[in-house]
Amino acid sequence: GASAVVSALAVSGLDTTLFTFEGFLSATKKHRIDRLKYISDFKQTLIFYEAPHKLIRTLEDMLEILGDRRISLCHELTKIHESVMLTTVSKALEYYRDITVKGEFVLVVEGKTEEEETQISIEEAVEMVNNLIAEGIKRTEACKIVALKTGFHKSELYK
Repeated sequence: GASAVVSALAVSGLDTTLFTFEGFLSATKKHRIDRLKYISDFKQTLIFYEAPHKLIRTLEDMLEILGDRRISLCHELTKIHESVMLTTVSKALEYYRDITVKGEFVLVVEGKTEEEETQISIEEAVEMVNNLIAEGIKRTEACKIVALKTGFHKSELYK
C-alpha cells in the first residue's frame, strides 16, 4: 500500500536527496524539545508524524528550536481529502491557529541551510559538549553529537 512518509517527501517540494524520519515527537515537552535540539543542525530533510490536536504545540516548538524554516504540511495523505501546503513554520502556525482540523499530518521540514551555518571555535564546541554532559549525556555520546553538528572530530572534542 501507499506510504505516507514517502508520499509526503515526494510531494513536499523540499529536498529529497537525504531525509530523516522521526515519527511522532514525544508528548512530553522536555523530551520533545531535547529531540528537536538534537536534530536542529541536521542538514537533511526532517519528517514527522503529528496528530491534529498536537499540531499547534509542535509548530510552536519547531519555530522556537529549528527557526522559521520551510515546511510542507501534508494532511490526510493517501486518502480522499488529502492536502499539501508548502509554507514556513511561522505562517503554518498562523494559519492553523484559526482553524480546527481532523486527521493526521506528515510534517516535512527543511534541513539546516548553509545560511544558518555559523563557524564556531573549538572552545565553543567543547562548551556544547560540557552542556550536554551537564544534561546527563555520557561524554562519548556528547562528543559524537557535537562532532556531527560542528564538523570537529569526536576525538578532538573528547581531549
